[in-house]
Amino acid sequence: MTSFDPASLLTARTQSADEGAIIRMAQKSRDLRAKGQDVVSLTVGEPDFDTPLNIQEAATKAMREGFTHYSPVAGIPELRAALSKKLKDENGLDYSPAEICLTNGAKQAISNAVLSLIDHGDEVIMLAPFWVSYEITVRFAGGTPVILHASVDEAYKVPARRIAEAVTPRTKLLILNSPSNPTGAVWSRAELEEIAAIVKAHPRMMVLSDEIYEYIMFEGKMVSIGSLPGMKERTIIANGFSKGFAMTGWRLGYTAAVEPITKAMMRMQSTITTGANQFVQRAALEALAGPRDEVEHMRQRYQQRRDMVLKGLRAIPGVKIGDIPATFYAFPDVSALLGKKAGNHVMDTTDRLCDWLVEEHGVATVPGTAFGAPNSIRLSFAASEADIEKALSRIAAALGSLV
Repeated sequence: MTSFDPASLLTARTQSADEGAIIRMAQKSRDLRAKGQDVVSLTVGEPDFDTPLNIQEAATKAMREGFTHYSPVAGIPELRAALSKKLKDENGLDYSPAEICLTNGAKQAISNAVLSLIDHGDEVIMLAPFWVSYEITVRFAGGTPVILHASVDEAYKVPARRIAEAVTPRTKLLILNSPSNPTGAVWSRAELEEIAAIVKAHPRMMVLSDEIYEYIMFEGKMVSIGSLPGMKERTIIANGFSKGFAMTGWRLGYTAAVEPITKAMMRMQSTITTGANQFVQRAALEALAGPRDEVEHMRQRYQQRRDMVLKGLRAIPGVKIGDIPATFYAFPDVSALLGKKAGNHVMDTTDRLCDWLVEEHGVATVPGTAFGAPNSIRLSFAASEADIEKALSRIAAALGSLV
């Protein structure tokens, strides 16, 4: 009989479609807990709050009323209309319901946009630190990531002049995430105006603006680049309900873009998944129209935790961290500690440092290599205050022991 290895049939893209360090560290923390080790996990960016009750009840009501069947690929008309109003009232964006498409999570929104725009050889400017899925998706589409790095001293925001220097005739897309995962950085209106001028000067360049953290702001004001003059037709908005409304498991995102782009993204979605869950869309109507008290309560709790994390990290010698104006992430620079030792083990990379922190000190974090910034680590403070306090104490003791 001829020998057969199914793994030999796998395509190269299966190797690139991997979130790597985030999944690895989350799994490592679960494995250690299963062995009885006390581990505090600050890995996954998932709200630790339950979805507000009024949203849950709206989903239950919708199911009982029979909304358990397929929905249109672009989403139910009522929700597209509600999002059109939301975008105008809250973000200054003028997209009609026909220019909005509901997706199976914000990750699909991003994938729809990239797969609709990017072909082999197209260049995509990515501002590091960035969310790992951006690079994976661009490579999956055959595009070429052009990665620009910003340091903690630059508030983790790449200056516009460096973006301009990276633009070539092959540039087709700039991915912008404001507020940002993993840093919490927020681009000001003035900074966005500089970026918009660069985009508008190019004959075929667009922006994919990921605005999923818009409701988790602590300082300043979130501005959508699509609201700036001349940027509507140049911008694809990607957003969703997972972070601000604590609806991660509900898997509902959306895009807003001019109609030809939206129709292309709908075709992409119809090929891969078709329409988003119908009773979840009915619940999303309640999320948009209902009270925002719990959304504000969650934001305030995140802010309290942000303050705890900043105070704790800034007290640790060798750790450098700037302000965190938004999101529930901290992204401290630990480059001053790289090369130090714990016994015979050299902490020469943040991957090694994070492995040591979880294995020896019971704190799971994510190395910055996952976000294009190998000198930093990411901590998610979407965790209880007690867990955050315990984690900070362990991190301080661990890093203080390095020689």
